[in-house]
Amino acid sequence: MRIALGVEYCGTAFRGWQSQAGGGTVQDALEAALARIAGGRTGVLCAGRTDAGVHATQQVVHFDTDAERPLTAWVRGVNSHLPDGVAVRWVQPVDEAFHARFSARGRRYRYLLLNRPQRPALWQGRVGWFHGPLDLAAMQAAAARLLGEHDFSAFRAAECQAKSPIKIMTQAMVRQCGSLFVFDFEASAFLHHMVRNLVGTLVYVGKGAQPAGWVDALLQMKDRKLAAPTFSPDGLYFRGPVYEPHWGLPEGGDEFLDGVLT
Repeated sequence: MRIALGVEYCGTAFRGWQSQAGGGTVQDALEAALARIAGGRTGVLCAGRTDAGVHATQQVVHFDTDAERPLTAWVRGVNSHLPDGVAVRWVQPVDEAFHARFSARGRRYRYLLLNRPQRPALWQGRVGWFHGPLDLAAMQAAAARLLGEHDFSAFRAAECQAKSPIKIMTQAMVRQCGSLFVFDFEASAFLHHMVRNLVGTLVYVGKGAQPAGWVDALLQMKDRKLAAPTFSPDGLYFRGPVYEPHWGLPEGGDEFLDGVLT
């Protein structure tokens, strides 16, 4: 049987999603909890790997198991064995053709940036921070230039293992809610550090260091060294993959993010 899970986590205390030597990752914690319920090792595959410090409101994973358990066991039971900061939100049996990563036709990210002179305390680790004033209209104009199919090499980390830097950006928006700037991105897929590099570049435009047209030049030159530095992981949230409706998976999972912005 193939099962899909929707998982949320706060990445502050973890070394990222992907399992690695020494443990301490979200995948390590989830697989250990699943093994307690399944009665044996249970490996999972995710929709999108996240770096250390990055959060997720709807990470989707799938796994195969012969263990016959009530569906509630994969939620309540697994959650009882997970550490603070990680929780299974939902469970759904899926067709064996479903793959959490390869069945996704898109992925969504949100970055929360606190813009005030003082660093965050209550939201430490949950938002990025920039101390100087930012021009919303300039950042919106720059973000609009990211839409469409582009070679995003200028926003790609050196260690990125993606086969191609060409991606299709279907959403690139910036809005302001008081002292909080909200960056929303949706694309066919993302390169390593791509969202954090995009936010860094938009902040450079917002603070007046570069014009909005700088984004066009960066896309054309395809040189990571010419773009802005990589922004902090603290404010980055993986909002989940986008699947075709026929898979029947729950949508949403953004109650937390949407609630703080109303």
